[in-house]
Amino acid sequence: MTNLLRSPMLWAALLLAAAAATLPWWLSGYILGILTVAYYFGVFSMAWDLLFGFAGEVNFGPTFLIGLGAYTAAILDAKWGPPIPVCIIAGGLVALIGGLLLAVPAMRLRGPYFGLVTLVAVLLLQNSIVIFAGVTGGEIGMTVPDVLSVRAEDNYWYALGFLVVCAIILFGLSRSAIGLILQASGQDAIGAQALGFNVTKHKIAAFCISALFSGVAGAMLIFYQGTASVSTVVDLGVGVQIIIAAVLGGRRTILGAVLGSVFLIVAGEFLRPLGQINTFVVAAVALAVILFFPDGLLGNLLRVRERE
Repeated sequence: MTNLLRSPMLWAALLLAAAAATLPWWLSGYILGILTVAYYFGVFSMAWDLLFGFAGEVNFGPTFLIGLGAYTAAILDAKWGPPIPVCIIAGGLVALIGGLLLAVPAMRLRGPYFGLVTLVAVLLLQNSIVIFAGVTGGEIGMTVPDVLSVRAEDNYWYALGFLVVCAIILFGLSRSAIGLILQASGQDAIGAQALGFNVTKHKIAAFCISALFSGVAGAMLIFYQGTASVSTVVDLGVGVQIIIAAVLGGRRTILGAVLGSVFLIVAGEFLRPLGQINTFVVAAVALAVILFFPDGLLGNLLRVRERE
C-alpha cells in the first residue's frame, strides 16, 4: 500500500480525474455523452490489460464477458424489473461465472489456442443471442426499461466515479504481489513455476477479475444507453477497439488503457463527418503509434522518465 501511494503515476491520474470531475460545469451534454462512453471503454481496456499485459494471455474475445454482463442486466430489468444495482451486480456475477467456466479449460492450452477459444466464445454468444431472439431481441437488440439517469451530468459522474474506483483497484493489483507474480508468469511461466508459484491459478484469478470488471461495466453501459445489442456490446469490432485502446495507451500500465480509450472514442466521434474515412484515419493514427511507440502513449512517457 505504501509503494502504491508513492506512485507518481497514480497521483497524476487522480489529479486528472479531479480535473475531469469539473467538466460538466463547462462542457455540453453532447461532449459529456461521448466521454461517458469513453470511460466505460476505459474500464474494458484496463480489465483486458490486466490479463494480457501482466498474465501474458491474449483474450481476443473481451466482448464475451462484456456481453454476458450487459445482456444479463438487460434481461433481468426487462423481464422482472429489480432495482438497477441488483441488475448490475447480477451482470457482474454472470460474467464472472462465465469467465471462470471459460478460463479453467482454456488455461490448459498454450500458444494461440487460448486466444482462439476466447474468439469462438464471442461467436457462440452472438449466435445464442440470435437464436433466443424472443428473450434477447436478436440482431435488433432490446430496449432497457430503466436508465441510470436522464441527465447527462449525472451519467457522466456515474461513469467517471466507476472508472476511478476500477482504476485504483486494478492499478493496485498490478503493483501488488499478485501483479508481480502475473508478470513473472507471463514473461517466463516455467521460471515462475520453478520458484513455487501456481501459474495457472494466478492466471485464472486474473481472468476472473477481468471478467468481473468487464461484466459490471457492460451492465452499466447498457443502463446508460438504454439498449443492449450485438453491435454495441458483443460485436468483434468492439473487441478490437478495446484491444487497440489498451495497446495504444501502453501495455502493463493499466492507466494507459484509459488514455487509449478516450482517444479512440473522442477521435472517432469528431471525425464522424468524414464518413468511411473516419475509421481509416483513426486506425492509421493508432497503427502509427503502435509501430513507432510500441510501449504506447503512457508506456513511452514512463520509459523516457526512467532514462532521465
